[in-house]
Amino acid sequence: MTGDDSTGGVLLADTGIGRIALRVTDLDRMVAFYRDVIGLSVLSRTDEGATLGTGAQSLLELIADPDAPERGHSETGLFHVAFLVPTRQALADALARIERHRQLAGASDHLVSEALYLSDPEGNGIEVYCDRPRSEWPRTDDGIQMDTLPLDLADLRQRAGSTGETTQGVPAGTTVGHVHLEVSSIDRASAFYVDALGFEPMVTDGESALFVAAGGYHHHVGLNVWNGRTEPRSGRGLAWVEIRVPDPESITAVRERLTVGGFDPRSIDAPLTATDSDGITVRFSRS
Repeated sequence: MTGDDSTGGVLLADTGIGRIALRVTDLDRMVAFYRDVIGLSVLSRTDEGATLGTGAQSLLELIADPDAPERGHSETGLFHVAFLVPTRQALADALARIERHRQLAGASDHLVSEALYLSDPEGNGIEVYCDRPRSEWPRTDDGIQMDTLPLDLADLRQRAGSTGETTQGVPAGTTVGHVHLEVSSIDRASAFYVDALGFEPMVTDGESALFVAAGGYHHHVGLNVWNGRTEPRSGRGLAWVEIRVPDPESITAVRERLTVGGFDPRSIDAPLTATDSDGITVRFSRS
């Protein structure tokens, strides 16, 4: 299937991840991190929260909640939010910022993309990555092939150094490329993200992980049970995920599938809001 017919049970190819919202206890520290290390611009700021992104494009909402408890070890929620930069030079610049301000947690060549990993000051996982051209993505009869290989950090450092020390943030065209979630059951998560929302399975890792997408992308949502999470999130961390679709018909089709699947679609501060089997809130909006 190509993901080009929302009425047939799959999302349109122009579907993507919009904003991610995080509930945070130290707003000042978190704003500084996402501005200085990740390279996002502060678009608005109040005592209650902040919006960050690129230019007029908002990508991240920080919701101030000083009393929110730390996420428990058994709670589902965010594995990482992945910021997709448009060029390898932008990835090299991101590496320079990260190594100047923060400790890099990992770096991987996934065949379809190159990725840097770290955590924010409140423990939320972050990926900054750039895609290889789709024509270079390895494929077999089973679909897109991904792997986790060492990334050539020396080459990225050389690329960043060739233009001098970078101080600018991420370029225009940066998006939230995907979000990776920790869930309690791959089967239950698939019933929500595949059967109800309309994403298509792209890559599986046995019974422990599933990567789903629209339009043939390698993944817009990752789902894993690697850390044995069993309870809904109740403290700080992921507040909601936004999925952007190109037309109102897609939202109508998703609402119908959610209703059939028993997921109780609602309209709260967005055209459509629903909660997955682990209490993770997903909002739909027009792109």
